[in-house]
Amino acid sequence: MIDDKLQALGIALPPAPRPVASYVPAVETGSLLFISGQLPIRDGALIHTGRVPDAVTLEAAKEAARQCLINALAVAREQLTTLDRVVRIVRLSGFVASAPDFYQQPAIINGASDLLEAVFGVAGQHSRIAVGVVSLPLNAPVELDLIMQIKDP
Repeated sequence: MIDDKLQALGIALPPAPRPVASYVPAVETGSLLFISGQLPIRDGALIHTGRVPDAVTLEAAKEAARQCLINALAVAREQLTTLDRVVRIVRLSGFVASAPDFYQQPAIINGASDLLEAVFGVAGQHSRIAVGVVSLPLNAPVELDLIMQIKDP
């Protein structure tokens, strides 16, 4: 069970974060679940702010990507009731607020990718993009979204 894997990794999923604008946290259609963009929010606040590497180190940004993923899993659990309905992770899209001469976005998004594989095993291996952007909502250093293949309850 996925909850057992999370517990073994020392992860307690928080309540699903509420949207910060006019959208829904997740949309389930057919055998897919689309998770809206998640920010590195913990206990109601961003854990880091600013661009990488000017205001946020590479390691802190990887931590932020991991927190984004934890929030995405919380949204998925709320939508699906159980993460055991996840068949596989299809796609992870990662966005990093980056200085103009920063090119290590993939290393930052590994913070989320590595956790997906630790939680879901082979089913956590996914297609991915990791891009640098000028800015992100609320001055977050990282934002990500997910597409998951799911099974019927």
